[in-house]
Amino acid sequence: MPKDFSMMRGEGDSLSSLRESFLLPEGVIYLNGNSLGPLQFKVKQRLKEVIDIEWGEDLITSWNKHGWIDLPDRVGEKIAPIIGASSGQVVCCDSISINLFKLLASAIQLRPNRTKILSQFDNFPTDLYVAEGLERLLGKSRCTLELCASKDLIAAMTGEVSVLMLSHVNFRDGSILDVADLTRRAHENGILVIWDLAHSAGVLSVALDDWDVDFAVGCGYKYLNGGPGAPSFLYVNRRLHGQFIQPLQGWMGHEKPFQFEHEFVPAIGTRQFVAGTPQILSLVALDSALEIFQGLDIVSLQEKALALSEYFLELVLKESDLGEFQLVSPIDPSKRGAQLSFSHPSAYAISRAWIEEGVIADFRAPNILRVGFSPMILSIKDIDLAVKKLIVIIQSGSFLEEKFQEKQNVT
Repeated sequence: MPKDFSMMRGEGDSLSSLRESFLLPEGVIYLNGNSLGPLQFKVKQRLKEVIDIEWGEDLITSWNKHGWIDLPDRVGEKIAPIIGASSGQVVCCDSISINLFKLLASAIQLRPNRTKILSQFDNFPTDLYVAEGLERLLGKSRCTLELCASKDLIAAMTGEVSVLMLSHVNFRDGSILDVADLTRRAHENGILVIWDLAHSAGVLSVALDDWDVDFAVGCGYKYLNGGPGAPSFLYVNRRLHGQFIQPLQGWMGHEKPFQFEHEFVPAIGTRQFVAGTPQILSLVALDSALEIFQGLDIVSLQEKALALSEYFLELVLKESDLGEFQLVSPIDPSKRGAQLSFSHPSAYAISRAWIEEGVIADFRAPNILRVGFSPMILSIKDIDLAVKKLIVIIQSGSFLEEKFQEKQNVT
């Protein structure tokens, strides 16, 4: 039976006013906020202020005058409630790759008699690359990466595993893992857990404290809308503070960085993870972007994102000309994040042709058309028009044109 989406139209969409906060190009439907969130007017203005005044006029005095030095902690505090963390457990710095290295190495310290990092085959490649790099650095006698299918994770939680490293939402098909259950089961086996929240922070309900998660990382430029290359964030459960020293020791993570002491003494809590000089312009952009979340119920964002994806899927499934698109995401919306992924032999060319028609989604190798649903900027009307344009592309065969076949550097 067709679902009733009438409440998502007009005044029924209680989040529709959020769209006015974003600088969106005329005539563009943006279905790629799961890769890069759009720019807010407020963020653009804030960056101009920082460049013109704080950097342009106040120069180096801004480290004190405008509190640049505290930005990693302040931004972390703004992210904390979005991911269900209490104060003092989140810091914003570096990239997911770098932060994963810090956390993996720290977790291994806490389990000296265990040697395995456990993950799944289809985890995001950079997560696996970091673990492989640590394996080479420490040697297999100290650290070995073991991969399995998601259905085999529980069986693979043996006494040799020191840390379980997983993604909340799969980057390719959008499937969700049960964070609470897998974390509990890992703890029952003495295993620490690191969760990658890249595709869930800011759009799905996350409760790190309630789930008793040990460590987590997340992305600042996807659903948090911090801009290209925005810093990552990391979470360390308070019960683990003071139990280890993370290995990427930098002066900004020192207890007293401006004493310039020869030996490293870690700052209290998560501040020790700030290795180098904070990326001020990027942190300022993310700091400003996060203001839109204040007072906002994350559950309402999740509900709208899933409703939009359900509506999109219903339109695709009932259109015979789109029959070659095969859903690879879970059909149950409670089992997926804010995206839908479809396989198609010409997925890349179709994504390029769709962009030319003003609809920006993205492609994931080898044959996946991935559609993201950012609830702050999208409406039912956008979904209607996006699918209509997709149908025209397929019916006309425009995606077969030679200009859409050649792969660009970034796909």
